[in-house]
Amino acid sequence: QVQLVESGGGLVQAGGSLTLSCAASGSIFRIDAMGWYRQAPGKQRQLVAAITSGGSINYADAVKGRFTISRDIAKNTMSLQMNNLKPEDTAVYYCHTKAVLTGGMWAYNYWGRGTQVTVSS
Repeated sequence: QVQLVESGGGLVQAGGSLTLSCAASGSIFRIDAMGWYRQAPGKQRQLVAAITSGGSINYADAVKGRFTISRDIAKNTMSLQMNNLKPEDTAVYYCHTKAVLTGGMWAYNYWGRGTQVTVSS
């Protein structure tokens, strides 16, 4: 199995910054992609940013220019630098990875437990 542990959430005023981190551990053979999703109360979970093993990056339109995703392949860690935060960024942020386990053939999706980000106006 894969364990994902997020850290770095908290309360910040609008215009402020936070950095989220995610560390993946377990019987990992290969990570194909890592990303951040968020879910606000009463809304569906949505992609925030994702990065593939090849380095391709995708951002949600709502965060382009404000958020930056990065990944340390050797350490199986990922970060999300969030600048100029807005109240509408308030949500639980989940770390996600698509990974192949040692001895496995297929990549599966794994999720962290989430970290709360609250932006006050």
